[in-house]
Amino acid sequence: MGYVTGPAIRRLRERRGLTQKELGNRIGVCDKTISKWETGRGLPDVSLIESLAANLGASVAELLAGQTTENANPAGNLLRAGFNVCPICGNIIFSTGEASFSCHGIQLPRLEAEPPDAEHAIDIHIVDGEYHVVVGHPMEKGHFISFIAYATPGTVQIEKLYPEQEAVARFRIGGAGRLYAYCNHHGLFTVATPKRTIRVRPGL
Repeated sequence: MGYVTGPAIRRLRERRGLTQKELGNRIGVCDKTISKWETGRGLPDVSLIESLAANLGASVAELLAGQTTENANPAGNLLRAGFNVCPICGNIIFSTGEASFSCHGIQLPRLEAEPPDAEHAIDIHIVDGEYHVVVGHPMEKGHFISFIAYATPGTVQIEKLYPEQEAVARFRIGGAGRLYAYCNHHGLFTVATPKRTIRVRPGL
């Protein structure tokens, strides 16, 4: 089974004379997300494929034709956001070093994490030796926070989430590390773990 590739998205977008921002506005994602798809640092969620194809002036079959993407982003540390996510089933893979993974016949790129923006603000509280994490994002069918994770140099904890439940997770504190939240439309966001109660605002 093939899946949409970055070169295919870019070729069709340029053929339509659209900028990354214009295409993103049409399907409800930002231009950074389009850039990630086109450069092989992420894949569009299956819920976006029909809209993406329509706005690119292509059939779904045409959009899905071509070679699959390859994972070329090396990593050797738990704090380097070693996550791969299948856009078909939402399967989450975390690796501690360079590796290649596939799911449903799709080669999965290593996700590139970014600081949270206004739509993906993260609240972190320390209560009774745990991080209580809340992501300020709607949990709607087709657009939601798929998981929240906490990684240190020695461990990783992942809370899988589903539509219509709250984007909330609790993790026992295991030392300095990073917290991650994955939006199925906009990708992976990350912040360093705090030493006190804090609200992580965009740009921090």
